[in-house]
Amino acid sequence: MKISPRALMMGLSTGLLVACASPGNNTDTDLTTTAKIESGLVRGQGAEVKKFYGIPYAAAPIGDLRWKPPQPANPWTGVRDATSFGDFCVQPQEYPEQRGGMSEDCLNLNVWTPAKRKNERLAVIVWIHGGGFAYGSGSHPSYDGEALARRGVVVVSLNYRLGLLGFMAHPQLTAESPHRASGNYGLMDQTAALKWIQRNIAAFGGDPANVTVMGQSAGAHAISTLMTTDLAQGTFQKAIMQSVGVMRPTMSLKEAEQYGLRFGSDVGSLRKLPATDFVELLKKQSSSRALATGRPVSIINDGYVVKTPDYQAYASGKFAKVPILVGNNENEGGGATRNWPIKTVADFRGFVQQSFKGKEQAAWAAYAVPSDDKVPQALADIFADTEYLFGTRELLAQYQKHGLKSYRYVFTRHRNDAAATAIHGDELQFVFDNLQSPHRGKNRPFNAVDAAVAKSMANAWAQFAKTGDPNSNNGSAWKTYDVSSQYYMEFGASPVLRSGYSGKGIDFVRDHFDAVRR
Repeated sequence: MKISPRALMMGLSTGLLVACASPGNNTDTDLTTTAKIESGLVRGQGAEVKKFYGIPYAAAPIGDLRWKPPQPANPWTGVRDATSFGDFCVQPQEYPEQRGGMSEDCLNLNVWTPAKRKNERLAVIVWIHGGGFAYGSGSHPSYDGEALARRGVVVVSLNYRLGLLGFMAHPQLTAESPHRASGNYGLMDQTAALKWIQRNIAAFGGDPANVTVMGQSAGAHAISTLMTTDLAQGTFQKAIMQSVGVMRPTMSLKEAEQYGLRFGSDVGSLRKLPATDFVELLKKQSSSRALATGRPVSIINDGYVVKTPDYQAYASGKFAKVPILVGNNENEGGGATRNWPIKTVADFRGFVQQSFKGKEQAAWAAYAVPSDDKVPQALADIFADTEYLFGTRELLAQYQKHGLKSYRYVFTRHRNDAAATAIHGDELQFVFDNLQSPHRGKNRPFNAVDAAVAKSMANAWAQFAKTGDPNSNNGSAWKTYDVSSQYYMEFGASPVLRSGYSGKGIDFVRDHFDAVRR
C-alpha cells in the first residue's frame, strides 16, 4: 500500500506525541525522590508521599553568626542525603520523642509532597511549631506532614532558634546591628525559611503563590507578627492560627536589652559559651510574671522586625490582608495553671489584684469566685482570657472592620471520651491526623470518634490551604465570622456550627489593655 507523504508526517507526529506522553519518557518533569534546589541536589524517600528531611535553609548560626540574622545556606556538591531529620534547636528536654539530634546548627526544614510531577503547583502548608519560643521542632512526630500531604498539599515544617539564642536582646547586639535592633532572631529565621520556600518549593511540586502559614501557640503568635512585618510580606497567602497570643503586651527593645544584660555584659564572651549553657542560664531566672505584662523571651518591639506593636498594626490596616482560620480550645488555661500554688479564694483574689494593679476592683468583678472549689477553673479562665481569647476576638473584629474573610473554630473534643476538657495543645494531633504519635513520651488512647474528628479537621485545614475556604465540595456549613453572629465551628464529637463563643472576662481584659497602652 502506498502511503502519502502527508499521512506519513501525521503518523510520525502522532507517534512522537504518544512517546512524549508515556511515563517512561517524562523523566524531566516527573517528581522523583531526588530534587534540585538552589544549594544542590537532595535525595529523599517515599512513593505516594515523598519525604525530604533536614534540608538547610540557612547557614549554621554558630560562632560569629550567633545572634545574627540568618545567612544563606552553603551549597554542596553531589547529592545530599535527606532521609534523616536534621538537628533541632537547643532547648530544654521537654520532648523525648523528638526526631534528630540537638545542636545550634538547626536551621533546616522538612518537606512532604504528594506531587507526581514537578509542575503540579500544589498548595503549600508551612508549619511553625509552638513551645513558648523555648522548645519544640519541626521534626516532632505529632507534626509529621504525611497524613496532611495525602490530602493533596505540600507540607513543610521548619526549625527556628529558640530561647536566649533566638530571642535575646542586648545593648551590644543592638550596637553592632546595622538596623540598631536585636532579638527576634527566631522570627528572622522563619522569614528566611518562607523566602527559601518561595525560591525552591516548585522543585517539590508546590506553588509558591499559594502558601498557607500554620502554627499553634508561640507559632501562631509568630504568624500574627509575620503578618505585620515588612520582612515577610508576599511570602504567604493564607494563615491558620491555633491558640494565638496576638495583641498581648510585648517588651520594648530597651526592656528586652536590660533583661539580656542579666546573662552577661560582654557579647564576645557570650558567643564563646556552649549553646546548652543558655538553657541552664534561663532556668535560673525567675519565671514569675504578671498576666498582663510582656514575656522576656518572646517577640520584641525592636523597631526593625517589629516596627509597630501588633494592636496598632491591625488597627491601622498595616498587615498582610490574607484569609485566616483562627481558634482556640475549650479550656486553654486548664493545663498551664494546673499546678499553680493558688488554691483559695484569698489566694486567687491576691493574684488578680497583683496582676491588674490600678484595676483591682474591676478585675475582681470580672473574675470573682464564691468558694475555694471554684478557684482552679477561674484561674484557668483568667489565663485563657489574657493569653488567647481576648486577642482572638480583637483580631477577628479587625478583620471584619477591614472587610476581610476569617473563620473561627473552638475545639472541645474530649479525647477517648475522657471527662477532662480540651486544654492548650490538645488539638495538635487532630489537625495533623496523627493521633497515634507519642507526646511527652506517651501514646495517648483514642477511639473511632476521635479518628473521625481528626479526619474532618485535617480535611478542613487542607481545604482552607487550597482555596481559602475550609468547606469542601462548595458547601457552606462553616460560615465566615462576623461580630454580630460570631459564627464558629465547634469540633466536638462532630463538627457543629455555633455562634457567640466568648471568654469569661475578655471585656475587662480589653479595657485594661487599652488603658495601660495609653
